[in-house]
Formats: sequence, structure tokens, C-alpha cells
Amino acid sequence: MSEMVKVLVVDDEAELRSLLQRYLGDQGCQVRTEPHAGTVAPLLARERFDVLVLDLMMPGEDGLSLCRRLRHQGETIPILMLTARGDPVDRVVGLEMGADDYLAKPFHPRELLARIQALVRRQQVLGAHRGPALDTVLRFGPYALNLEARSLTRDGQAVALTTGEFQLLQALALNPRRPLGRDRLIELAHGREHEVTDRAVDSQIMRLRKLIETQPSAPRFIQTVWGVGYVFTPDGERRPG
Repeated sequence: MSEMVKVLVVDDEAELRSLLQRYLGDQGCQVRTEPHAGTVAPLLARERFDVLVLDLMMPGEDGLSLCRRLRHQGETIPILMLTARGDPVDRVVGLEMGADDYLAKPFHPRELLARIQALVRRQQVLGAHRGPALDTVLRFGPYALNLEARSLTRDGQAVALTTGEFQLLQALALNPRRPLGRDRLIELAHGREHEVTDRAVDSQIMRLRKLIETQPSAPRFIQTVWGVGYVFTPDGERRPG
């Protein structure tokens, strides 16, 4: 394939992650590996991958649950499910949950590569999966949030953000006009298993408001939705209540 294929491998087996990173990398793929499901949704919201290779059985959230959740959220990335079990019921359930292909362990890495290439070719024909909306620069008011450079500017001047503040603002900006609870914001910004409290989210929201709002006590971009959480309004239009 002419363009480098970006593959996200999610598996709790460190030895398998290392093997696939080396092998697929040697075959011209760009590979990122993750040991558990918690980081996947925020990562896919920030970065485009061509294929998700997802282990069925993992501690915490398993592959089936993650696959179902991603599809429910509208994520269209091709998903290739891995499993150590040979029960054909697993394959049926995985496909019903939204997986595109299935490979039982143990497998030869060359077969995995062939299946990845087939999924990529199919997507090129369908033209369906484009990853997060890149627009890598999200604009609101006088601000420009650059997702690739991980920076914020106001009228061309840099605005200093901590990593946590940037991730939270990015999570809000990628979901405009959509009220988000604190738990959902934590998941989008940091991953499901990141130990961030609701109070920490509120503190970061307060700091962001001081940085980007003309009147932090009457915010227009990051507004409170009582009983829910927060909503990002890029046009600065005040929401009722």
C-alpha cells in the first residue's frame, strides 16, 4: 500500500504487543500498542488510525464491551478481534457487536498483516472511515486549538496550557454543543481508568475559564449544564439555564 498504515493494537499480553509492534513496523506499518481498553476511545478521538486490532479477553473492560461501546458512539474504524478461544460463538458475538474480522490465537503475524491490509483496502473502496474530524485546528472566538501541535493561541499569541488542561479543552471542543458529564469528560480526556476526580475536573474547568473567558463568572465557551456537567459552545451563544 502506498501510504503508511496506522494500526492500534490493544492487548494485555506484553510479549504479543512487542512482537506485533516489531513485525508490523518492519512491514511498513506505524504501530501503537495499548495494554487495556481504557485509553482507546480518547485516543481514537484525538488521532486517526486505519485499523484497531483488539483482544477479546482483557482485564477490566473486555474487547467485546469496548467494540460495542465504540460502535454505539459512532466510531467507524475497522476492528479486527483477537481471541485465545476457538469457540465459534465468540466470533458470531464479536461480529454482532461490530467487529469487521476475527483471528484466533495463536496466529502467524503474516496472516494478521494480510487481514489488516484487506480491511484497509476495503475501507479505501468504501471511503467510510476518516478518523476524528481533522480539521486539526478547531477555532472558537479569537482562539485556535491545534490538535496536532497540542497548542492554543489567541489572535496568534500562545496561551499556556498544562497537559491536563489541553486534554480537557480538546475533549470539550471535539464535542461541541453536546452536554458532557464529568465521568464522560474524564474518559474522553484521560481514559476510563485514569484516577481523576470530579473535583479535579471542576478545578481544571475553572482554570480554563480564567484563560479563555472574558468573564469567567459568566462563561460563554465552557458553560455549566446544571445536573449534567459542561457543554462547549464554540460560537459563544448563551444556553438557557
